[in-house]
Amino acid sequence: MSNNAESPSVNDEIYACLNLDNPKSFFLFAGAGSGKTRSLVEVLKLFREHNIQRLRKGGKKVAIITYTNAACDEIKHRLDFDSAFFVSTIHSFAWELIKHYSNDIKKWVRLSLEMEIADLKVKQGGARSTTSKTYIDRARKIESKTKRLDALSSIKKFIYNPNGDNIGRDSLSHTEVISIAADFIQNSPLMQSILVRKYPILLIDESQDTKKALMDAFFHVQDQKFDCFSLGMFGDTMQRIYTDGKQDLGEGIPDSWAKPSKTINYRCPKRVIKLINKIRADVDGKEQGCGKDEEGVVRLFIVDTSRIVDKSMIEAELSSVMADCTGDFEWAPSLSAIKVLTLEHHMAASRGGFSQFFDSLYAVDKYKTGLLDGTLSSVTLFANQVLPLIDAKISGEEFAVSSIVRKYSPLLKKDVLKVCTQPVEIIRAAGKAATELHSLWKDGADPSLSDILREVHRTGLFQVPEALLPIAERLGKIDEVVEDIDDTDIDPVIEAWEAALQCPFSRFKEYVKYISKESMFGTHQGIKGLEFPRVMVILDDEEARGFMFSYEKLFGAKDLSDTDLQNEAKGNETSIDRTRRLFYVTCSRAKKSLAIVAYTQEPQKVKSYALGQNWFDENEIIEIN
Repeated sequence: MSNNAESPSVNDEIYACLNLDNPKSFFLFAGAGSGKTRSLVEVLKLFREHNIQRLRKGGKKVAIITYTNAACDEIKHRLDFDSAFFVSTIHSFAWELIKHYSNDIKKWVRLSLEMEIADLKVKQGGARSTTSKTYIDRARKIESKTKRLDALSSIKKFIYNPNGDNIGRDSLSHTEVISIAADFIQNSPLMQSILVRKYPILLIDESQDTKKALMDAFFHVQDQKFDCFSLGMFGDTMQRIYTDGKQDLGEGIPDSWAKPSKTINYRCPKRVIKLINKIRADVDGKEQGCGKDEEGVVRLFIVDTSRIVDKSMIEAELSSVMADCTGDFEWAPSLSAIKVLTLEHHMAASRGGFSQFFDSLYAVDKYKTGLLDGTLSSVTLFANQVLPLIDAKISGEEFAVSSIVRKYSPLLKKDVLKVCTQPVEIIRAAGKAATELHSLWKDGADPSLSDILREVHRTGLFQVPEALLPIAERLGKIDEVVEDIDDTDIDPVIEAWEAALQCPFSRFKEYVKYISKESMFGTHQGIKGLEFPRVMVILDDEEARGFMFSYEKLFGAKDLSDTDLQNEAKGNETSIDRTRRLFYVTCSRAKKSLAIVAYTQEPQKVKSYALGQNWFDENEIIEIN
C-alpha cells in the first residue's frame, strides 16, 4: 500500500458543509479512481442518521445530480432507495423543476422561436443564391419553426422524456429543457426560492461537464441564498470532455467555500498513475498517489498507416502481445475480456460488426440519442420484445415466452380478451404467432430484421412502431405486383430504416450488447466513470473523421491549425487541450494494464514526442510497420 494514505477528514469536511442551520458550499476535487461515489454515499448515510427526520418534516429533500442513469441507479441502491434523496440526471432534475409552469414555458418557447425565425430571415435576405443547399435548408427551418410557433397557442401542457427522443408538437428538446431551467433559476426569484425550499442541499457529480448556463445559475442561487442553501460540486476539470461544460470551473470558487480534495487513486496501478500524472503535468500540475500495491503494464503501439492495414487483425494481434508481456492471458482476443475504446461510435460499430444496422440510422439527427440509449421505439421492438422472446424459445423456456407475449402482444390486450367470445383461441393464436416467428431461425438460419418485421406484421404478434409501418406494409405486399417507387419521393428516414433492416439478427444482437455496455467496445467519451481491468485505447483521427479532437496534433505528428494558433494566442481552448483531457480520461480507466494503439502516417514523430514528454520509456513503445 502507498504511503500516500488519504485522510478520512475529507468525508468529515463534506459532512460539516451539510449543516441545515449553518450550510456551507464546497467544491471537491476528485481525481480519477479516487472513490468519489463512495465518499458521497458515506456522507449521505451519515447525514441521514442525524438529520433525515428534520428534513422530512419540512417536506424537503437532498438533491443529487449524477452523470448517467446507471450512476443514479447505483446511488439509489446504496441509499436503500430512500425517498428523502432525489437522485437524478441533470435533464431529469431540470424537468422536475419547470414541468408545472406551462404558461411560463410557453412564453419562453414563443420568444425563442420568434428570435430564431427573425435571425434566419435576416440570413436568408443576405444569401447570394436561392438555390444553394444552405438556403433551402434554412427555408425549411423557417417553415418548421413557424409551424411550431403557430401551434403553441393550442398546447396546454408540454411533455418531455429525459431518456428518449422528443419529436411531438407539444414536446421540448433536451437543449430547451436545460436552457429554460437555467433561465428560470437565474432570473426568477420565485424559482430560486422554490429550488432552495425544496432542495436545501444540492450535490452535483461530474460538475465540470454540467451545462455552463445551468452551473452559472446554481452559482447565482448560492450567492443569493448562501445562508439556507448548500451547493456541493464533485469534479475534476481534467476530466471535462464536453465543450458545453463550465470551462473555468474551480478557478472562481469563492473563498467562503470549502475545498476538500481526494488525491489518491484506488483504481489504477502505479504505472498507469505515473502516465496520467505526466499527461496532466503541464495543465495544472495536480498529481495522484497510488492506493494499491500493483505495478501494472503500459504499452504504446505505433501503427504505420502509410500502407493499407487491417485494423481488426492488428488489434487482435496486439491483444496477444499484451497477453505475453503482462502474463495475463485474458488479454487473448477470443476471451473478450478487454475493453476497446474508439473515438466515435461508428468505429465501435465497425469493429463490433453492427455497422449495417447502426450507420444509416445514426446519420439521422433525431435518432441519435434514442439509438445510443436504446429507447428508440423501433429499436425496442427488436431489442426488448423479439430478442428475449427468441432467446427464451431457443432455451425452451416456454413460461418466459408466455410472459413476454402477455406483456407486449396486442393480441392479448385486456380490451381484446374482454369482448372475445373464445379467448382460448386468441391465446392459442398468439402462441402460434410466436412459434412461427421462431421458425425463421430454423436450421441455424440468421434472419434479417426485415424478415422479422414482415413476420411480426403479418401475425400481429407485436405492435409495429409508426416509423416502420410503411416498410412493414410494403413487405407484406412483396409477392404482389406493385408500381415502381419514385426514388425522389422516398423519405430519408424510411431510406435509413430500409438499409438498417437488412442487418442480420445476429449482428443486431451485437448492437444491443453495445448499448447495454456489455460489449468489449466503447467510446472515449462514453466510458467516463467506468473502469475495466484491461483497456485498449484506439487513437485514429483519420477513421474518426472528426475535428473536435486530434491525437495526431497531441502527439506532434500534425501541425496546429491557424485556428488552434489563434486560440492559443488568446488563451482559449484548442483541439489539443480537449484531446489531452480525453486521453487522460481513457487511460485512467485501466485497473491492471493499458494498451494504446496509435494509427499514424508519421510514426517517428509520434514516438519522439511520446519519449520527449516522458510519457513512455523506450521499451514500452512497439512500432508496427
